[in-house]
Amino acid sequence: MAALRVRKPNNEADQPSSPVLRFGPDKPLKLDAGTLLSPFQIAYQTYGTLNDARSNAILVCHALTGDQHVASTNPVTGKPGWWEVLIGPGKIIDTNRFFVICSNVIGGCLGSTGPASTNPATGKPYGLDLPIITIRDMVRAQQMLIDHFGIEKLFCVLGGSMGGMQVLEWASSYPERVFSALPIATGARHSSQNIAFHEVGRQAVMADPDWHGGKYFEHGGRPEKGLAVARMAAHITYLSEAALHRKFGRNLQDREALTFGFDADFQIESYLRHQGMTFVDRFDANSYLYMTRSMDYFDLAADHGGRLADAFAGTKTRFCLVSFTSDWLFPTEESRSIVHALNAAGASVSFVEIETDRGHDAFLLDEPELFAAINGFIGSAARARGLST
Repeated sequence: MAALRVRKPNNEADQPSSPVLRFGPDKPLKLDAGTLLSPFQIAYQTYGTLNDARSNAILVCHALTGDQHVASTNPVTGKPGWWEVLIGPGKIIDTNRFFVICSNVIGGCLGSTGPASTNPATGKPYGLDLPIITIRDMVRAQQMLIDHFGIEKLFCVLGGSMGGMQVLEWASSYPERVFSALPIATGARHSSQNIAFHEVGRQAVMADPDWHGGKYFEHGGRPEKGLAVARMAAHITYLSEAALHRKFGRNLQDREALTFGFDADFQIESYLRHQGMTFVDRFDANSYLYMTRSMDYFDLAADHGGRLADAFAGTKTRFCLVSFTSDWLFPTEESRSIVHALNAAGASVSFVEIETDRGHDAFLLDEPELFAAINGFIGSAARARGLST
C-alpha cells in the first residue's frame, strides 16, 4: 500500500485537497465588520448522494480547530476524519441514506479564505489584513455553498462547540431553511471566562517573536512556540479534572523520581507539550486568532435586543440540545438557557444532559449516550420529514 502523502497546512490554504467553490467579484461575502470579502472561496467535503427531492442533506459544522474532513482522511495529519465514528456508511449518520456536507469555515486554514490565503490585492497572505470574521459570516458563506447545491431546506444542521454556535446561527438567521437543528456542547454566547482563556491564547501567539505582527510567512517562519502554548492552555479547558486525574494523576513521565528541574517530570506535562507540538503542524497561528475572536463576538441574544427567545421567534425548526455534566467550558446551564428561550418561542425542543467525566471534548469521543441521542433525534426527524429508512 502506498504511503499517504501528507501536505503542509499552508499548501492547503489556496489549493486544498478537497473540492473548493470559488466566488468572484459578482458574488461578494458581506461581513459583519461592514466590508465585503471578494473574491473568496469555500473548501468542503461531501459524503453520500443528494436525493432527487434534495431533502436529505445534513450540514455538519466544525469546531474551533476542526475542518471539512469530518469523515475522511485529513491531508495534513493523515489521521481519520474527526467524526468518522459517527458519520459514514451504515453509521448513525448513514451516508447511504443522507447527503452530508462539511465545509471549512471562512477564516480557517484548510482551503476556505482565511488569513493564510493569498490576498489578490498584494499577492501575499492576508495575515491581519483579513477583516474580522464572525459566526454569522461563516454561516452566510455556508448558505452560499448550500445554494450552489440547489438545496432549499437542510434536513439537519449539527455541530459541537463553535460548530454548535453555527447551528444556532443557522436556525436563527435561516429558520425556513433548517428542518432540524442539533447544537451540542455549546452556548448562545461566549462567557467572560471563555473570552479570558481565548485572550491568554492570543497573547501567547502574539508575544512570540516569530509572529512578526501576523506577517510571519514573509519572514519564512511561524510562531510555533506561542501557538503551542495557546493550544496547551485551551486543551485544559476541553477536559475535566476527573478525566485528568483518571488518566494522569500525579504519575511521573518515564522516570522513577523528580528531577528537581523544569523538564516534563509529570505525565500531564508531557501530554500537554505533545498536544502543543502536534497542533502547530496542522493549524495556522493567525487563523487561531480569528477563530477564537469569532467565538468571543458571538452573542445571539444581543443581536435580538437582548432577548434570546426573539432569535427563534416563529421558528418551525425541530431542536435537540445536548450537554455534558463535566463540561465547564459550556456547562449545562448554557444549554438550558437556550432550551428555555426555545420554549418561550414555542419551538419543538428536546434536551439531553449526558453524565460523563470526559469534559467538553466528549462530543468528539465514542460516547454511547450521545450517539443514542443523535440517533433518536435524527430518526424521529427523518420520519417527520418523510425520508425513507
